[in-house]
Amino acid sequence: MGARTRPPTRLSPPARSAADGRPIVYWRPGCQHCIWLRFRLGLSARRAYWVNIWADPEGAGAVRAAADGTETVPTVYVDGRAFVNPEPDYVRAWVGGRDQRTESA
Repeated sequence: MGARTRPPTRLSPPARSAADGRPIVYWRPGCQHCIWLRFRLGLSARRAYWVNIWADPEGAGAVRAAADGTETVPTVYVDGRAFVNPEPDYVRAWVGGRDQRTESA
């Protein structure tokens, strides 16, 4: 019998985001704002981590922490900061690696 190897450890979205700086978008099925955000982001949506809060209790908790106890989505975390229902242009800037809020200042 061969040696057993451990399966690779899968990092959580917050851990992956902390490592590579990509934003996390918390969403839920049927949310029109989430659908609109994903549509407006186009192909750049692939550069964010999308977490379904109905399938991920930790994700739901992160949303409640950011949204005064409600599960308002989309909620986007960037660099540990939460933004509830942000404008798609801001999220597009974040997934593109630049922060539009500081550019307009």
